Amino acid sequence: MASLLEWANAYLDFCKSRFIHNTYQEKVKAFKFLFRSVSPQSSVADLSQGQILLHFSALVNGGRSGNAVNQDRKNLIAAWNWGCRYLQGFPKENPFLTERFPEVRCPRYVPPLSDFWLVLDKAESEQDRVLLLSYLYLAARRTELFRLQLDDVDLSRQRVRLSTRKRAGALEYDWLPVAEALLPELTAQVERVSDSGPWVFPNPRTGTAYFERAPWMPRLCGLAGVRPFGLHAIRHLTASILAQQNVPLVQIQQILRHKRLTTTERYIRSLGDCREAVSAIPRPPA
Repeated sequence: MASLLEWANAYLDFCKSRFIHNTYQEKVKAFKFLFRSVSPQSSVADLSQGQILLHFSALVNGGRSGNAVNQDRKNLIAAWNWGCRYLQGFPKENPFLTERFPEVRCPRYVPPLSDFWLVLDKAESEQDRVLLLSYLYLAARRTELFRLQLDDVDLSRQRVRLSTRKRAGALEYDWLPVAEALLPELTAQVERVSDSGPWVFPNPRTGTAYFERAPWMPRLCGLAGVRPFGLHAIRHLTASILAQQNVPLVQIQQILRHKRLTTTERYIRSLGDCREAVSAIPRPPA
C-alpha cells in the first residue's frame, strides 16, 4: 500500500505539465499543509475522515481562511480520486469529503478606467504599452499574452488566437476579434518583433516568453499614484465596461471565453457579433 508521500508525489508529477503554474502550486501547498498534521510516511489506508476534519479545523483556527481551506479540500479530493483511478489497491473511500467551511467573499478590486489610463501612461516601453492595451481590449488572462506567438495574430482578418490551460489537458484555443483601437498598436508591435523570434511580447533580456512579471504592475501603479491592481483585474475591468455599455451577457461570455454563463455573471454581476461588442471599450486618451 502506498504511503501518503508516494501518493502525493505521483499525483503532483501527473499535474505538473497539465496545469498552469499557479494551480500546480496550489496543489503543492495543500499537501504541505496536510503533512504538518499527518506523517507523510503513513499509509494511505490509515488516513481517516476524522483526521482530515481535525486537520482542516486546525488550519481555520490557526488563521487560514475558510476560502483557502476549502480550496485545499477541493485539491485533495481531486488528488484522492486520481489515486483511486491510477494507483493499484488505493482506498476507494475519500477521507477529504468533509463539510466545507464558511467563506467570506470579498469583492475583487476592479480599478476605474481612469486609473488604467494613468498606469498605461507610465509604461516603460512601447511593447509594455501595447501589452497593457491588449489585456484591456482582449480581456486576456495573464499567461495568454505572455505566450502569444506571431502565428496567433491574423492581422488580415483582425483577430487573435488565445490559448488557455485553465483546465487539465492540452491547451484550448479561441479566436477573438481585435478592436479597432487596438489594431494599429498590435500591428506595429508585430512589425517590431517579426525578426526576433516567435513571441509577440518577448522578454527583451532573454528573447524568450515571459513566465511571470511579479513586480511589474505594483511598480507601474506606484509610479501612477493609484491603488495597486494586477493584470487579472484588467480582465475584470473589461467585463465591467462591457456590462456598463449594456453589451449582452452572452457576448461578454464569448469575449471572456467562459464555459458557463454563470461564471460570466459572477464576473460582472457568435465571434463575429463580438467585434461590435469589444468596440464598446473606449479608445486610449490622446
